[in-house]
Amino acid sequence: MFVQFSTWDIVRNLLEGGKWTLGLSLIAFFLGGGVGLVILFARIAHNRLLQSLAKAYIEVFQGTPLLMQLFIVFFGLSLAGVDVSPWFAAAAGLTLFTSAYLAEIWRGCVESVPRGQWEASTSLALSYPQQMRYVVLPQALRIAIAPTVGFSVQVVKGTAVTSIIGFAELTKTGSMLANATFQPFLVFGLVAAAYFILCYPLSLYAKSLEKKFHVAR
Repeated sequence: MFVQFSTWDIVRNLLEGGKWTLGLSLIAFFLGGGVGLVILFARIAHNRLLQSLAKAYIEVFQGTPLLMQLFIVFFGLSLAGVDVSPWFAAAAGLTLFTSAYLAEIWRGCVESVPRGQWEASTSLALSYPQQMRYVVLPQALRIAIAPTVGFSVQVVKGTAVTSIIGFAELTKTGSMLANATFQPFLVFGLVAAAYFILCYPLSLYAKSLEKKFHVAR
């Protein structure tokens, strides 16, 4: 039976899908950021074992497709007798993926702090944690703003991949609407516009933060 959809019906359903896209993006970014911080400190620790474990973690998640990681979380746990919802699998998979990339982005920012800053803090008899807290991390934070926010845009767009495991975010909702309405150009045009609306403010926010830190220097 053919169901007639008005333009507002399409927009209303896409807004519902956009809500799940935004929620998943926030969870993946903030939880991934928390895990990424742990991985970062392990990666730069003065302990070979911690460095090796952190490096292996980053290489595994950077070296394999997000799609495969989602399959392993969703179908792998099911094969192990643990039933998980598409929502949980999408959040877990995207969080692990995000944490690896953020850890590596932040490691590069920490290591870009001039060596002279480390040496100066050592001459002041600061301990390693104090060096990180008072000297290195504040400078690394300024450097990290642009790539971190840039990657957050990739996280938002990366949620589209979770449709493969049945998570009804923006892209999945758009696909279902396109099949139901036979108006793919309209539907996916609106989907593209929705992603732009979600991502563009992040770019503006990055510029405002960069300006704030530049003035504070």
